Formats: sequence, C-alpha cells, structure tokens
Amino acid sequence: MQTHFSDISQVIQLAIAPVFLLTAVATMINAMNTRLGRVVDRRRVIQDRLDATQGESHPECDTEMEQLRARSRLIYFAMFGAVLAALLVCLVVAGSFLGALLEIEISREIAGLFIAAMLAMIGALSLFLREVYLAVITGAHNRR
Repeated sequence: MQTHFSDISQVIQLAIAPVFLLTAVATMINAMNTRLGRVVDRRRVIQDRLDATQGESHPECDTEMEQLRARSRLIYFAMFGAVLAALLVCLVVAGSFLGALLEIEISREIAGLFIAAMLAMIGALSLFLREVYLAVITGAHNRR
C-alpha cells in the first residue's frame, strides 16, 4: 500500500507541469476569444454601414468584410487547436493517474498524447500569428 501511495505522490508531482501548461493555454484561448470578439464587432459595424446605404456599391467595405472573414476563420481554427491541445493535456494528466492507479505501463501512450498536444499547440500558435499578421497588414492605420 505504501508503494502505491508513493507512486500516486510521484504522479501528482509530475502532473504539475501539464497543469501549468493548461493555465497558459487557457490564457491564450482567452486572448484569441477577445480578438474574435473585436473582429465580430467590426463586422457588425461594417454590415450596419452597408445596410444603411443599400443599393450603393462599397468596394472598400466589401474588401474589409472579406479580410475580417479570413481573420475570424484563422482565429476560430487557432482556438480549435488550442482547445484540442488543452483536452490532450487533460488526457495526459488523467492517463498518468490511471496508469499509476491500475499499475499499468502506458508511458508511450502518455508521451504520444503529449506530443499530439504540442503539435496542436504549434498549429494554434501558427494560425494565431498569421491572424495577427493579417490584422497588421490590413489595418486602417496602413491606409494613411
């Protein structure tokens, strides 16, 4: 029984790093959600402008709407990747405890889940960086 308790204690110590990773991922998801909210708000402003002047051609508004659509897609997929990474990290933690409790060797599976989580995070960060780049190059401050 004592050995089993020490195994669980060791798993708890090893689970601390993934839990901190979850905190970082959650913070990133929050930042992405804020950016998505700003994009949605801007799309509403432009749509209201288009609705107010129905029948008139607004190529600049149409272009900006398309840019905002592209940015919102990037943010959505970045958030999807970050949430997927968080879920995989949760599986790493749960799997670690299950392996210790059931006394089975699942270290390869745990490593595979962690690698998958990191790949999802790399994808999410890459998409997020692309969205930020699009925001900078298409922003109104570049039109002056």
